Formats: sequence, structure tokens, C-alpha cells
Amino acid sequence: QVQLVESGGGLVQPGGSLRLSCAASGSIFSISAMGWYRQAPGKQRELVASITSSSSTDYGDSVKGRFTISRDNAKNTVYLQMNSLKPEDTAVYYCSALITTTQATGVVLKYWGQGTQVTVSS
Repeated sequence: QVQLVESGGGLVQPGGSLRLSCAASGSIFSISAMGWYRQAPGKQRELVASITSSSSTDYGDSVKGRFTISRDNAKNTVYLQMNSLKPEDTAVYYCSALITTTQATGVVLKYWGQGTQVTVSS
């Protein structure tokens, strides 16, 4: 069983910063990639940032230059440093991970966290 738990969400003023964390636990053989998605009310879920096992990163156009994704492999944890936050960044942020639980099968599944609310408002 695999579980992803996000933390670090909250209320922040425009222009401020916030750091989200997501820790994966359970039966994990390897993690191919981890990432962050977000979903605002009335909008579709969108990719915010992702990072692979080789540390390659990808960012959504709206957050490039403001957000930074990083990882701590020893802790199976991914972080999202959010700077220069804007009201339009307000959303529920979800952590995701591509995880192989059993080496014998090599099956890779995508897991999701429960989400953490980020609100940018003055």
C-alpha cells in the first residue's frame, strides 16, 4: 500500500512565498517521477511541475520562473517552492508519483495525495 501525504498549504499574501511538501510511504520499490498538480474551482486539473528520477524538471507555463520543484530521494519526498505568489495561484494542490511497488512485475502506477489548499489573498 502506498500513501502520499501533502503538507504546507495555507493562506499567503500576494507576492509571498510558500513551500509544499509531499512524502510517499508504504511498499515502494522505486519512484520514477513525482509532481504537483492543482485545481481551482470550476477549472480542470493542470500540471504545475514534475521531476523525474534523473532530476529532469518540467513546469507549467504559468509558474515558470516563480516555482521550483525539488526532491529528497532518501525520504521519498518532493517539494514545491512557490515564490511571487499571485491570486490566480489559489487552488487545491495535489501531489502525484509514478511508483513501482514490486520489482518482479515492473508495473508502474500513478498515485495521488489528498491535496492541500493554497489561498493567495490580501
